[in-house]
Amino acid sequence: MNRSSGILLPVFSLPSPYGIGCFDSEAYRFVDFLSEAGQSYWQILPLGPTCYGDSPYQAFSTFAGSPLYISLEAFIEKGLLTREECNQADLQASPHFVDYERQYRHRYRLLRRAFEQSRESMASELENFKNAHPHLGDYAFFAALKASHGGIPWYEWEDPLRQRDPQALDEARKQLRDEIAYHLFLQFHFHHQWQNLKAYANGKGIRIIGDIPIYVAHDSADVWTCPELFQLDENKRPTAVAGCPPDGFSPDGQLWGNPLYAWPYHAQTHFAWWCERLKHSFSLYDVVRIDHFRGFDEYFSIPYGAPDAHSGHWEKGPGMTLFSAVEAALGHREIIVEDLGFMTESVRRLVKDTGFPNMKVIEFAFDARDTGGRGEHLPHNYGENCIAYTGTHDNQTLISWLATITDAERDQVRGYLNDWYTPQHLLPKALISLLMKSPAKLCIIPLQDYLGLDDEARINTPSTSSGNWRWRVRAGSTNQSLSREIKGLTELYGRAPHN
Repeated sequence: MNRSSGILLPVFSLPSPYGIGCFDSEAYRFVDFLSEAGQSYWQILPLGPTCYGDSPYQAFSTFAGSPLYISLEAFIEKGLLTREECNQADLQASPHFVDYERQYRHRYRLLRRAFEQSRESMASELENFKNAHPHLGDYAFFAALKASHGGIPWYEWEDPLRQRDPQALDEARKQLRDEIAYHLFLQFHFHHQWQNLKAYANGKGIRIIGDIPIYVAHDSADVWTCPELFQLDENKRPTAVAGCPPDGFSPDGQLWGNPLYAWPYHAQTHFAWWCERLKHSFSLYDVVRIDHFRGFDEYFSIPYGAPDAHSGHWEKGPGMTLFSAVEAALGHREIIVEDLGFMTESVRRLVKDTGFPNMKVIEFAFDARDTGGRGEHLPHNYGENCIAYTGTHDNQTLISWLATITDAERDQVRGYLNDWYTPQHLLPKALISLLMKSPAKLCIIPLQDYLGLDDEARINTPSTSSGNWRWRVRAGSTNQSLSREIKGLTELYGRAPHN
């Protein structure tokens, strides 16, 4: 990475006439905006098919893509759908927020219709696609089985299928041949539409930063297909699950519920599954951000069935042996480390040993108890090998954060900026400038902070189960005036592509 900058915006947050941002003309327009604004990166959130709660960090597969991102415009152009039936599908309650229930109820009917229009002509193409992408073939079978069971989790299926009895699997494949083809059809179009968009972005000088969760969902094709990779009992139930210990922000800790990895087994295979997972990720993205990186050093293990995280304890993770195996298998790849939260010296050592850039977040920089400027998120303490953010998808927007921190912390912000007179609503611009001129080699700003939006535009509030992953940018917000403003800032601080 050269000295550069980019913008964080989830794909679902793009404008669209059909209720959710996707790989349609608005996505291409956003790439044009990034290019005109002198940016080098577009950071997105995970693209997988989401489970309950609609979180991109809980997906039915770590390899598959969400069908909600498939462009209906592209199907209209191919003659698989008509504009009239798409317009009448009742996909959008508001242009500013995603209504996932409406998407699931109506969008999939359109996708099914497009499949029926092309199933015969695409049969051989889908078979070739499945052979080229075996993990997506596994997912298509899993999704077909899940649909045939009314959507219940795989660990509640009848024993022969839950335990993957070969005869039961063969019989199910024959019975569900058409449904498997349908899910392959969705993955085929997701894959090709995304690759076309990524190629367009790369052609414009925009690189994609993708995001992968460290863990996978229990109710996923990954755990059903490869249970040996996880800490499960003989009934395929987790023996322990992931989370975080209690702290000042969460008195009961965080109980995520994801099954934990059976790291000794992974080590025996030279981390083959992780190598395959990252290889697939790098086929989708130019740079990969790994969420909750500290779990590779130590992970918090909570007994399955516990009501909260109080009974959890720390276990050692694979550490550097995993990343040595990845580099041996894939060569040097660009990875960003999400190392936010409480860090131990052993985690810091692992980050340093990998050589991967870590994250600095300005909203974590100000603590009235720190009067000596020692905080690692204060820009004067940055080295070059880091990525500077105003906030992430889990943070408040800058303008709302400034309104809700304590008076002492707000005074600390003003003191650090040496700015006691600028109106509070204009301070976000000063903080963005502060990060842009920092030594960090890459600076990523959420689009909401450039637009000066409040928490109505917040993406996610951790430890809450509703109202997240919904915000969408208003059409026309990414205009020439904003691109000129961002480009001027980017050039001023030496982050434009020509510098």
